[in-house]
Amino acid sequence: MLKLNRYEVSLTLRVLLLLGSITLAAFCIVNSKFTLLFFIGLVLFFQILSFVQFINKTNTELTQFIEAVQYRDFSLQFAEKNAPVSVRQLRRAFNQINGTFKQLSSEREEQYQYLQKILELVDTGILSYDQNGEVGWMNEAFKKMLGIPYLRNISSLEKRNLFVFQAISSLKSGENQLVKIDHKQVLLAKTTFMNEGKLTHLIAFQNVNEAIEDTEAQAYQKLLRVMTHEIMNSVAPIASLAETMEGRLKSGENPNPANKQLLEDITLGVSTIKKRSANLLKFADTYRQLAKVSITSFSTFYIRDLFESVEILLENQIEQKNIELDVILKDFDLQIEGDLALIEQVIINLMINAIDAVKESDKPQIQIGAYLNPQEKVVIEVKDNGIGMSAELMDKIFVPFFTSKINGSGIGLSLSKQIMALHKGSITVNSVEGQGTVFRLVF
Repeated sequence: MLKLNRYEVSLTLRVLLLLGSITLAAFCIVNSKFTLLFFIGLVLFFQILSFVQFINKTNTELTQFIEAVQYRDFSLQFAEKNAPVSVRQLRRAFNQINGTFKQLSSEREEQYQYLQKILELVDTGILSYDQNGEVGWMNEAFKKMLGIPYLRNISSLEKRNLFVFQAISSLKSGENQLVKIDHKQVLLAKTTFMNEGKLTHLIAFQNVNEAIEDTEAQAYQKLLRVMTHEIMNSVAPIASLAETMEGRLKSGENPNPANKQLLEDITLGVSTIKKRSANLLKFADTYRQLAKVSITSFSTFYIRDLFESVEILLENQIEQKNIELDVILKDFDLQIEGDLALIEQVIINLMINAIDAVKESDKPQIQIGAYLNPQEKVVIEVKDNGIGMSAELMDKIFVPFFTSKINGSGIGLSLSKQIMALHKGSITVNSVEGQGTVFRLVF
């Protein structure tokens, strides 16, 4: 059995009444009953007017609903309580659809905000722009990495950092490229997709310096272990044999005068071999210790105590060479966590390098200081006005065994870098030839 809802019943009754009035009016015209026709005409007029209002009311609300969906205004609510029975069900349907859209929009906005928060927390820089180069979004990591607080169009990057702009422009979707930004190795990765009918490019800027440094450190440590093991295994028997031969030569009977000079030469040669072997063993053992450096005592200490200790240790050298030492520490309560002895060793290495760098300066100056950077990380700086370094030299100074000094061992800065890595920190250098050098330790 066919069931009609209230809206359908109301519409059917209106049509039947309208049809009945039209039939009655036609009957009056045929039978010339004009008086009755006048009253039926009035009724017919009000019926048509009511019917038009009924249809228009529904159309108006339908238009309002469509416009609300078009402009994503889901706050619109249609009153159900006092509505006519004929449109109450329609309004209820509109409100339900609006509520569903509102919930979906709210969930989408929450997901977008959640994704934004995640992307703001990661260390990887994110940049998105459309086919016209208009920047859609960039996170804080990208801004800090390139030192750009705001970027409207990707073309503006050409003036700020031409090298990075060229790398981005030449990078194809799905490809990776390693570039250098402020002495840091950064991996660029690009992907392209359609977003709301527009072609959108998304580029990730990942700082791979730490990963590369960790890999290098592990490789150097492995090399050190292999080298020292092979050197010590080869030299130890030579040293032992030389010592035995030296002892037997010295304990022998008085030699024939003709052979005395020869024996003395042999004894001297064996003694030299013994000494050089012992020195080589000591040298290899020193490098073996470099590969075994580790944190033994982790504590929290004041930087002022660290600076005071280093200053006392190097006071004589600084005074003898007439070096002006400036210690800048605005916050006397600044602290760091780590192995005090190891960090002290790093500072000493940097200070000794600075002392050597300023030896030819007319007014030698060294400045050591500490502060909190914008990321709330402790930074220690050792700055000098010495001879400085070239860009080529700066790329090599942290490599084990590399040194620009005549009597250098090439392990000081390598060891310092390893110690900072153990503390989950970093060491960087900025230098200008003829002007000076700045080493920064970031904890």
